[in-house]
Amino acid sequence: MDRLLRAAFNSWNGLRVAARSEMALRQELILLAVAVPLAFLIAGETWKRLALIAVLLFVLVVELVNTAIEKLGDHITVANDPEMGRIKDISSAAVGLALLIAGLFWLFALGEYIGLL
Repeated sequence: MDRLLRAAFNSWNGLRVAARSEMALRQELILLAVAVPLAFLIAGETWKRLALIAVLLFVLVVELVNTAIEKLGDHITVANDPEMGRIKDISSAAVGLALLIAGLFWLFALGEYIGLL
């Protein structure tokens, strides 16, 4: 139980540190806070609500991994390293794809809600 408590504490600290240092993460947390109640408004079925919230949590997970990669890269070298730049671009692309997936889920849900689908 002690290990689980320490892991939860470390996770919370990691989220706090990332939110303080990354504007994109703060924006995504605000989006999540707005989107959770909205998911209950636009999705009638529980599984659809869960899917809408889950894709936003997925974006947060990918953003956190991207942030960790960027911080690690900055820690390894402060020099302008083209290979490190490509690594950061790849992790950024992962965030972009996660956002695309989330956007598609939300567009389809909104389309269904307003009767277009």
